Amino acid sequence: MLAIGLVLNTLGIGLFCWAIFTLAVYALPFFVALSIGITAYQRGAGLVGTPLIATAGGTLTLVLGQVAFAATRSSALRIAIATAFAVPAAVAGYHVVFALSQIGAPSLAGRDVFACLGAVCIGLTSWTRLMVLAKPRPFEPGEVVENPS
Repeated sequence: MLAIGLVLNTLGIGLFCWAIFTLAVYALPFFVALSIGITAYQRGAGLVGTPLIATAGGTLTLVLGQVAFAATRSSALRIAIATAFAVPAAVAGYHVVFALSQIGAPSLAGRDVFACLGAVCIGLTSWTRLMVLAKPRPFEPGEVVENPS
């Protein structure tokens, strides 16, 4: 019985970590959607309009971020956009890992170290996923393309 509990516990933590890393790139759109939803509800949008407005705001943030990242050729602008997506993911990752580290780390310093490592890993994952999700800008007909050989 103890072995089954250990296996299921390991699978559960693994599934939770997979979900964190998969959803890391959506931290900024989620925060934007949450802020827009709270504001819309306070302004009287109601129980039906609030989720619609919040979903539209979060989706628009994600799509505009990916389009802006894919369309720009400036490295500084790409870094700024990727950082805007990675910082909220890193903050969320810090808090998730800090909360989970209470299970196994007895000292506060150890929990902070784990939380900082988790924030770095999740922030870098968000950065990488944004680069993968953004499609490269198509070549325009007048541009010269170098031969790779």
